[in-house]
Order: sequence, then structure tokens, then C-alpha cells
Amino acid sequence: MNRSSIQMCCLGQISKLFALVFASALAALPLSAAEAIRHGLAMHGAPALAPDFRYFPYVNPNAPKGGRLVLGVQGTFDSLNPFPVKGLTAAHGIAGLVVEPLMRRSFDEPFTLYPLIARAVKMPDDRSAVTFVLDESAAFADGRPVTSEDVRFSFDLLRTKGRPNYRNSYDKVARVETPDPHTIRFDLSEAGDRELPLILGLMPVLPKHAIDPETFEASTFQPLVGSGPYVIQAVNPGESITYRRNPAYWAADLPANRGTYNFDEIRYDYYRDANSLFEAFKAGLYDFRLETDPTRWLTGYDIPAVRDGRIVREELPNRLPKGMAGFVFNTRRPMFGDIRVREALGFLFDFVWVNKNLFGGVYRRTASYFDESDLSAHGRPADSKERALLATFPNAVRADVLEGRWEPPVSDGSGRDRDLARRAIALLSEAGYERAGDEVRNRATGEPLTFEIMVVTRDQERIALNFAQSLTRVGVAARVRLVDSVQYERRRQRFDFDMMIASWPVSPSPGNEQFFRWGSASADREGSFNFAGVKSSAVDGMIQMLLGAEERDDFAAAVRALDRILLSGFYVVPLYHLPTQWIAHDTSVKRPAEVPLLGPMIELWWRESR
Repeated sequence: MNRSSIQMCCLGQISKLFALVFASALAALPLSAAEAIRHGLAMHGAPALAPDFRYFPYVNPNAPKGGRLVLGVQGTFDSLNPFPVKGLTAAHGIAGLVVEPLMRRSFDEPFTLYPLIARAVKMPDDRSAVTFVLDESAAFADGRPVTSEDVRFSFDLLRTKGRPNYRNSYDKVARVETPDPHTIRFDLSEAGDRELPLILGLMPVLPKHAIDPETFEASTFQPLVGSGPYVIQAVNPGESITYRRNPAYWAADLPANRGTYNFDEIRYDYYRDANSLFEAFKAGLYDFRLETDPTRWLTGYDIPAVRDGRIVREELPNRLPKGMAGFVFNTRRPMFGDIRVREALGFLFDFVWVNKNLFGGVYRRTASYFDESDLSAHGRPADSKERALLATFPNAVRADVLEGRWEPPVSDGSGRDRDLARRAIALLSEAGYERAGDEVRNRATGEPLTFEIMVVTRDQERIALNFAQSLTRVGVAARVRLVDSVQYERRRQRFDFDMMIASWPVSPSPGNEQFFRWGSASADREGSFNFAGVKSSAVDGMIQMLLGAEERDDFAAAVRALDRILLSGFYVVPLYHLPTQWIAHDTSVKRPAEVPLLGPMIELWWRESR
């Protein structure tokens, strides 16, 4: 029997054993409880895979194990703990490689979780509670078992000292019970949030015995102990971190892990700027690159390593909704408090000229916070469900946005479109500004309309300088300030900027993270992604509605209604997105044939001999 046959035979035995254990668990429960036990959690509907699934359909179940993967990252790091808000930036890879969640997310479904530390879930249809039954084999890398007390400890610690996204969600839990070492129940009866069971399923599980809550928020180079597939092997502070696959990883044979985490060693190397990062890739210093710069993609890869086949370039389909990226207005600043000022300045970004002259025409203009998906309001009138949701907030959406007629401004491509400039001047005049020589000044105070655009890369600087030049045509003075990654992160977390370039990628199942990005409660919470400072009862209401939707149609209507409210608020000058994904990688690093919904996930790849 060859190696492949042996693997398949063993896998079959494991699958049969799992099915037997699951059936036994069902039989041991009263009928009413058995009807509520589940092998997975889906945001809407049921999980696509059966309880006895053998592996995810997008993996190579026979991928070889071994070798080393080197990845390049721009920036630096000053901590090995990614979970608290304090500190600069944690090293890449700790969440996922070292510390793993209760359940594993499917990369090919909008939002569905399958067994990992939690081998089963008990939940009523109204989602007023969720109980996780832990796998008795689950263990941390130091050999200590994972228990319900560890999960409860993680929950309490992250709720009080974790990042705002943890606090925002975990504060909705009414009560936690741990009836035995392998069972933990969360009472969600007061939450009104159908996503919350899944958010809890993604909770990183930390060891109670190895963490001091008093020092949890401090930046540290003391490695965390986790239950994940890797342990930290070496750390060069701020420059590199190396992970080694744990040969005693407790979950290596679980269906959700088959064909994943195939490299014996994974190393992240850090580079200070984008140019040095790219030059390192060209020199073969790291193995995989997700390219986002059109100029580099079109001209920068004409190098010997590509011509002789040592580096492979691929253009992959992107089935995800396209999130928003743009110049974000910090509405905490007085000059951006008037929506007419924000809309006026948006007329002066000449996407047509920028796309043609700087990017070879490869980009599409972003016109929605959920573009190119059924969640987008762009180009479609609000349906009856959306209008019913918005009826409570009659002034939250403009008529042209409600009717699907609104589009980002389209210029004549000259770089000096006079019609758009006139429209901007008219709106500024309505907002109380007038032209005085070469400046636009507030009529009441005499203060000039001037602000700073904070950028962190040369690519951002180039776009910001173009925008600033366009603004000078109507008398608005925008200064572009390039800062290093350390200063940028600190100022971003504290909302210490006038305008900056920000992006908000989205999944096929937007949820609680929308509160963290746009919710009123996050507007003044340091470290949140509500960079614009949005405080809107309409926004809060739509996020609550999308979280409470039981059916996909109701969910999509609530997301589109949220999209319309955000578009009507002109919090961002939209930039652009790529219709496909560009990747480049060492030819010996291979990927599965099928690209899952969430994209080319590197944890599914493997290395083959040249």
C-alpha cells in the first residue's frame, strides 16, 4: 500500500470515529437538547458541509509537509501580543499560528464555523444562548489541557483588556457558565445579536495558567503559549519572527485542518518601506507577494527570476465584495463637520486622470462600501425592505442615493475639470465659505480652509499630492505629511489627524465589525476603526438590523441600507479597487487548484522540490 493509500485509509477511520462520537453525543442528550446540538455554526442557513466532512473542499488533502515559507511585511513590531490595544504593533502570525480560536472558519462560505477546540455547539434557534463542548484532546503547546476555565479566562480578559472589537461584542453577554471542564455556556438573551455566537466561536483561547492579567496590556517579547499549530522559534525584535510547526499539535488530524499548515517553518521579515520590500522579493528573499501597485505589476516584474520561471505571476478572480478605500475626513475636526464641505472636496479628486496617467487604467472607481456584490446600494434603487428599514430615519439618505442614481464624480480626464470645480465652489459657498484671493475663508470667522493629509507610504503620498494640487485650484490648502509607520500608527489610534487614506475591507458577511468602524460608541474609543468619527443613530440602527436578520434577504437589505446612509454622509472621498487579485510567488511554493471565496489563503499552500 503506497503512502497516499495509507493516508486515505487512516482518514476514513478518523471520519468514521468522528461520526460515531458525534452520534453518541446526540444519543446521550434529551431529545429537545439533541435537536439543538450542531457540528457547526452559519450566520444564515446551515453549514454547507455535513458533520462527517473529511476536509474542506478547497484544500489539497494530500499536500506534502515540510520546508520553509518566508513572507515579507512592511513596518515593524514591538510586541508578541496582538490582543490588547496598547503597544505599537504585534508581530504577524501569532493569532492563528500560535493562538487559535474555538472554531475554524470556512474560507469558502460567507461566515461559517466548524469544529476545532470546540467539537460541537448547542444553540437554540433564537440564538439566545450558545454552549461550546470542548474537545477533550485539546491542549496547549506546553502540554496542559484546554479547559472551559481557559475559555472563560480568555473571555474575561479580552472583554476588559482586549481590543475594542472584543469589548464591543463580549459586553453583550449576560452571563457565563462552566458546568464542567469541557463545557462553557454563554447567555445571550439580552444581546439581540445573531452574529454573536459566531463571534464567540472565533474567540482566541489563551492559557489561564500562563498569563498574568496585570501585565497583559504591556508590550512584550515574551512568547504567548497557545494551542495552535506553531510555536515561536526565534524573534529578532522589529525585524523578523520565525515560527516552527509543533510536531505534537493536538489538532493536526482534524477535518478542519487537513491540507493546511504544511510548512515546517514560517518566517516573517520586516522592511521599512515599500520599495525595499519589493526589491527583497525580486532578490528572492521571501516567497509570496500580494501585489496592489499597478505600476509594479505592469513594469516592475520584468526581471530574470520571472523570465526564467523562478517567480510565477498569477491573476486570480476576486469574488469578495470590494470594500471602501479613500481619503477619510476626521469629522471631529471643525472644518469637516459640515457635510457640504466634505461633498465639495470630493468633487476635486480626479479619478479619471489619476487612473489613466498614474495606473494605466487598471482600477475601477469605488462607489460603495460593499461594491460589486448584492450588498451594494450602487446603481440599484432601494427596495421595499430597505425603505421600511429607513422609514424610521427619514433624513438619513439623500434622494439620489435612495433611488440608486448617485455616482462618484466623473471628470473629463483633463486634470482641470471646470464643471466639477464650479460645483465644489457652489457647495463651499452654501457652507459659509468664500474665495479671498488665493484662499477659501470662512465668512463668519475669516479662517482659511486648510488641513493636513497624513500618509505613510510613498504611494499614498503621490495620490495625496495630486489631490492637494487639485484642491488649490479652488483655494483650499492641503498639506501632505509623510510620517513613519510608528508615528502613523500612534496618530491613527488616537484620531490625531485631519485627513488620511484608510481602507475597510469587507467579508461576504458584514457584522459586528461594522460597529467598530462606524458605530457611535466607537467614535471616541481609542484604537477603533471609526476614523471618520461617525455618530449616527441611523447607522447604529442599520447595524443592529443586519445583526438581527434571520434570513439572507433581510440581511442584504439592512447592509444596503447601511451603505446608503454612509454614502449620504460623505465621510470618505472614494478611491478605487482592482477587479482581480495579483499574486507573485516562488515557483516551488504551490497552491490548491481551487481559490476559495476569501481568496488565496497562504495557510493552504505547500512547498515542492524544484
